[in-house]
Amino acid sequence: MKQKASLLAAPMILFLVFVGPALTATTPIGKGGVLPEMTLPTPKDPGEKAYLGLTGGNTFKIPQIKAKVVIIEIFSMYCPYCQKEAPGINELYRTIESRPELKQKIKLIGIAAGNTPYEVGVFKKMYEVPFPLFPDGDFTIHKILGDVRTPYFIVVRMNDDGTHQVVHSEVGGFSGPQPFLEMVLTTSELK
Repeated sequence: MKQKASLLAAPMILFLVFVGPALTATTPIGKGGVLPEMTLPTPKDPGEKAYLGLTGGNTFKIPQIKAKVVIIEIFSMYCPYCQKEAPGINELYRTIESRPELKQKIKLIGIAAGNTPYEVGVFKKMYEVPFPLFPDGDFTIHKILGDVRTPYFIVVRMNDDGTHQVVHSEVGGFSGPQPFLEMVLTTSELK
């Protein structure tokens, strides 16, 4: 009898392991949608805090960033694609910062799915990332964004009336600093 129960339990366990997560996953946010509410820790580094235009408080929400457009990269320290693209993302940041007409309009942040503050620090140091990175060690943000694969890019346009809209949402999709920036300028209507 125990053997029959074990034989019946095995397929159920396999189903739960391989299919269960898909049943509970949410759909990634699409173009035209609104970014789900998420709270991030205010950077302790004064330069990063100033870069985002944040004042006071221990936490903030992405629409509080002082910019017309926010580019969010969902990454992981352990993602080989994220590691490979890090120099290109850094170049995107430097390109934006070197253009006076874009410097105050476009901001870039990274959210590290499943990574601790220590792991985020290692990634930041190893790849010399010049923009703010935030840990998501318990996958809270990752889950509300739809359990997306990494790297994942979300471009959010901040509207003058205080609302915001996702204008780009895609796994991978980083085609290099200049083509990606051109896509951001076009989809966000900054061009």
